[in-house]
Amino acid sequence: MTNRLPALLTTPPRRRHGHQALVLNRDGAVLLVATTYRTGLTLPGGSAEADELPHHAARRHTETETGLVLPLHTVLATDHVPAHHLPEGINFVHWGGHLTPAQETTVAHHRPPATITGLHWLHPAHLHHAMTPDQHRRTTHALEALARGLHLPLLLRGTPAE
Repeated sequence: MTNRLPALLTTPPRRRHGHQALVLNRDGAVLLVATTYRTGLTLPGGSAEADELPHHAARRHTETETGLVLPLHTVLATDHVPAHHLPEGINFVHWGGHLTPAQETTVAHHRPPATITGLHWLHPAHLHHAMTPDQHRRTTHALEALARGLHLPLLLRGTPAE
């Protein structure tokens, strides 16, 4: 009997995983970004690099796009995205918290990279006008989970992420 890994483990399917942050200001408005490469506004975030921990990917993108450094240790929603223009993937919406006045000032003064054309605060009732339907649905479900107190801890090999 040989000790061989199943083919699925030696040549896993190509998948991508994206990480977005749901961040609210003191008035309950959602922080959104406008980009040069997407239609509509979206939550801050992006794809993880190879071998990058999920919360590190979420934190890296959120910091680059908004100037905020947030722990992002809990997940409010997951969203399977079938292959279309990109490989099949899963997007995670991490809870970024309610910002302090100092953090809101950080966002207001942040100069994002050229691919980010603007940072916007929108109240949940207005999200459907500014986001694509899939982004809006993902954000709405994350907001509903937050309102119900539902979230999942982000685990790394069974241990809560730090």
